[in-house]
Amino acid sequence: MNITLSVDEQVAQRAREAANKMGKSLNEVVRDYLEQLAGTAKRGQQWSQFEARCLQSGAKLGSWHFDRNEANARCS
Repeated sequence: MNITLSVDEQVAQRAREAANKMGKSLNEVVRDYLEQLAGTAKRGQQWSQFEARCLQSGAKLGSWHFDRNEANARCS
């Protein structure tokens, strides 16, 4: 898919120079960023789905409760 962006010429030039220092084209840097952004959104959505499943599971812990001292105890 092709995307057209509007960016100030000076910003584009500085971005090209920064990309060049990384050994990449400006197009590659933008594509990498968009892939990262899309992945982040997907992970957030997956976490929300996981949380919803946990809350709807009906699982019970019985009489167990979190004990900070027990969790931090070192094995002797």
